[in-house]
Amino acid sequence: MTADVGAQLRKGVVEYCILGVLSREAMYGWQLSETLIERGLIASIGTLYPVLSRLRAQGLVITYDEQSAAGPVRKYYRLTDAGTQQLDSFRTQWGPFTRTVNELVRGTDND
Repeated sequence: MTADVGAQLRKGVVEYCILGVLSREAMYGWQLSETLIERGLIASIGTLYPVLSRLRAQGLVITYDEQSAAGPVRKYYRLTDAGTQQLDSFRTQWGPFTRTVNELVRGTDND
């Protein structure tokens, strides 16, 4: 097994990370991409938009346009109520899941 484990992990959680970031504040695409790139969750802005499109199609985020003082109108992304519910569900499951994985890979499970 020589796959890039980090890439697979990022792929599995990036949608929830986006929901988490957007739960704090609405952001336009470039701003959101910078946040995720800084943390190593996406490689480039080009990888962000397909994920945002999926989240939008699922009704988890919506977009709205806002005039920018620095140039053209920007498309902002904001969490919907369904997005908040999805994120809450993920948060509920994430803690126990990561504890179990940590126990198993570190050899500290209670079995």
